[in-house]
Amino acid sequence: MEGAAVAQGAKVAVSLDAELVVEVMVLAGIGSPQDAVEAVVRDYVARGHRTEARVQLRDEPRQSRDGVPQPPQG
Repeated sequence: MEGAAVAQGAKVAVSLDAELVVEVMVLAGIGSPQDAVEAVVRDYVARGHRTEARVQLRDEPRQSRDGVPQPPQG
């Protein structure tokens, strides 16, 4: 779904197993099924963005981070 254009504030309705939703509500400590599932999804997305940022920093050449060219490896 990468690159998909979605209008701000657009809503999607999904059907989920009731036991799964209750478990999410209990684990999240949120009484509303809608709010609990939304919180979990938002957390999942935020965690993915943090992971992408860490990987990008790790994979950047050292030169671009500290301004000092590194000798050739190998």
